[in-house]
Amino acid sequence: MKAILALFVIALAVMMGSLAFSNLPRDKTLASYGTSLEGRSHSQRHNSLLALNRLQGAEIRPGGEFSFNRRVGTFSQDQGYRRAPVSYNGQLISDWGGGVCQTSTTLYNAALMAGLKIVERHRHRFAPGYVQPGRDAAVAYSNIDLKFQNPYPFAVRIQGSQEGDMLVISVIGPKGIPVKPQVVSEIRQTQDYQTFRIGKQSGQSRVRNSGKEGCEVAVYRVMGEERELISLDTYPAMNRVVQYQ
Repeated sequence: MKAILALFVIALAVMMGSLAFSNLPRDKTLASYGTSLEGRSHSQRHNSLLALNRLQGAEIRPGGEFSFNRRVGTFSQDQGYRRAPVSYNGQLISDWGGGVCQTSTTLYNAALMAGLKIVERHRHRFAPGYVQPGRDAAVAYSNIDLKFQNPYPFAVRIQGSQEGDMLVISVIGPKGIPVKPQVVSEIRQTQDYQTFRIGKQSGQSRVRNSGKEGCEVAVYRVMGEERELISLDTYPAMNRVVQYQ
């Protein structure tokens, strides 16, 4: 009899515990965004994921402002970053922290789609290949930053992961938002690139820069019937350069 009573008490405790657990508040994903790591160098991937790790769990309180540079810190060797390709005036050069801008760009889009208020954002000189034009967010410690503000009456936090060849960042909160924002890009005009040839046009050649079309693009955030202009960017065409040897 005592054994049966003991089993009944245990079963009741387990049931009550399960009910209590089911009543705990569950986190909601306000928005998630991913960019592809495919084609990125080993060092670029390392730097992107190192910056992602430093964003992990960052909390933005109601009305609070988040700064990418303040959270992540310097992109220097002593912080574990490596030299990796970065775009400088259309040419790829090796510099500390190359690849970090992919993380800031991914975070920017997650923040946009979560309805957070964008306080500061900078475009690259030329549109990067891992995101649509107008959706990038360049960072450079300490004067080129990405900042946004939490407009909600509850705290939100940043959560990131690598899922195969995708770098994914989510904005998490204790409750969802009534209207999911939509981000819309409008290409207003485009500009063709030109091809420049260096050296005598004989023998072998190599493409130093493949070229990229320039454009003017407007980005809007649409929430219900509200349409908010987020940015209006103009990217110059990146000329194609062929070198003959």
